[in-house]
Amino acid sequence: MAYTAEISRTNPSCFLFLIDQSGSMSDNFVATQKPKSQAVADAINKLLQQLVIKCAKSEGVRDYYHIGVIGYNADGVKPAFTGAIAGKELVPISEIAKTPARVEERNKKIDDGAGGLITTTIKFPIWFDAINNGGTPMKEAFQKANGIIDSWLADHPDCFPPVVINITDGESTDGSPIEEMDKLKGKASSDGSVILFNIHASARANNIISFCGSSTTLPDQYAEMLFQGASPLPEFMMTVGKQEYGLNLAEDARAFVLNADPELLITAIDIGTRPSNALALR
Repeated sequence: MAYTAEISRTNPSCFLFLIDQSGSMSDNFVATQKPKSQAVADAINKLLQQLVIKCAKSEGVRDYYHIGVIGYNADGVKPAFTGAIAGKELVPISEIAKTPARVEERNKKIDDGAGGLITTTIKFPIWFDAINNGGTPMKEAFQKANGIIDSWLADHPDCFPPVVINITDGESTDGSPIEEMDKLKGKASSDGSVILFNIHASARANNIISFCGSSTTLPDQYAEMLFQGASPLPEFMMTVGKQEYGLNLAEDARAFVLNADPELLITAIDIGTRPSNALALR
C-alpha cells in the first residue's frame, strides 16, 4: 500500500515549496489587507516553527524532514531561505531549528476570559522573507524542482514520498509548466508517487474552488492547467479534508485550490504537510 513508509531519522522525507515571488504578489488580500507575499511568508515560517516543535525530542531536534523553499521571480529561480541557510536547496529540520535569520515580536489577540480580547506579544522566528519582483517563471521553477527531487529520491529510494507545494497567484511567463509538473508526478519512491499541490491565491478570493474533481467546470485554461498538473489527493489527505475541515470531496479530488483566501491557503498547506502529524505514531 502506498504512503505507509515509516518516517524516521534513517528514512526521512521532504517537503519542497515553490513560491511565486512575482510583482503581483504585492497585492493585498482584501480579507486581511496584508500582501499575498507576506501572508505566504508568514504561513511558511509558521509551518517551519511547527515542524521544529514536532520533531523536537529530549536529545534535540530529529531530522525526520528536509525542507526546501524555492522562490521564482524576475531574478530567476533560486533557494529562498534567508540568513545562515541562504542558498541551500534542502535543509534538515535540525539545522533549520538552529538558524532562524531573526526572531520578530508579533502581536496576537487572545481570549481574556471575560468575554473580550487582549493583545499579547509572541516570538516569531523568520527563515523566509516576502519578496515581490517582476514575472512568473513557473516552468523554470518546476525544472528546478525536478532536479532537486531526482537527487533526493536517488539518496532516499524508500522514503515516504516527497510533497511539493506550488503557491502562485498568476500565469507562468516562461511557457507552460505542465510537462515539468507531469515529470514531477511521475517520480516515485518505493512507497508511492511524489505528491504535487497547486495552490492559487487571489486578492479578492472570488469564486473559490477547493480540491475539486474532474466534474467541476473551471473558469479558464490556466485554471485547467493547474488542476491537471496537481496530483490526485491521496486517501489519507482526503480523510483529513473531510473530517477536520468538513470538505465535501469528490472521489477524484485533486491537490488543487483556485482563488484561495488566507484561510484556505493555510488549510491547503496543512493538508499538504499532513504526513508530519504521523510522527507521534512512529
